[in-house]
Amino acid sequence: MRRKLQRFLDNASQRNLLEPGKPAFDNVLGNWNRDIFGNDRQLVVELGCGYGELAVALAESSPNRNVIGVDKRGARMWVGSSDATARGLVNVAFLRADIAELDRYFGPGEIGEIWITFPDPRPKHRDARRRLTSPRFLNTYKQLLRGDGWVRFKTDDAELFDYTLALLGNGIGVRSLAYTKDLYHSPLLTEQSGLQTRYETRFLERGASIKYLEFQFHSGRPARHTTARP
Repeated sequence: MRRKLQRFLDNASQRNLLEPGKPAFDNVLGNWNRDIFGNDRQLVVELGCGYGELAVALAESSPNRNVIGVDKRGARMWVGSSDATARGLVNVAFLRADIAELDRYFGPGEIGEIWITFPDPRPKHRDARRRLTSPRFLNTYKQLLRGDGWVRFKTDDAELFDYTLALLGNGIGVRSLAYTKDLYHSPLLTEQSGLQTRYETRFLERGASIKYLEFQFHSGRPARHTTARP
């Protein structure tokens, strides 16, 4: 508990971590590149970034892009924030916020790429709306992504993956959809998709296969609810 409290105190002085109480937190909507990064590079957003390993790795491997990790758990994000500072990375930041309120912090068309990495599968049907690939979240992503923007999704959970695929085939309006149920034995494996969080590393050590998909949105109909369920 003492270590957790110390991390919260440290976060208050971390320049690359935005959270309630900091001046930039309430004014960042539509202003990420101008106020936070000072350039006009593409924004890459990781949802549920946890300890920030992927956000830091993406920033390090793609210095021409600005990366933002979003999560509610400040004590975990302290790890990624501190690691980015130690590495001297100026193209990565962390946002302590609820993903359900993503449109409070990003403007329409502001994001170039969204990563959803190993989210809580929310297996109970009554929790379907809380899945990060449910229609209400997909509609938000569509609003915030550029017209040529990408969504990239990784999970070890077969039922969540099948649920998501069913949605994407249910009149949601996507293009360039590609997927695999075994990423590390697939031509979809690239330098970017092969970057791992600590959870992914653990899953692989246990022999789990990693499911992966990527797609772009068509302009047109919004996402609809589906009867598909895990």
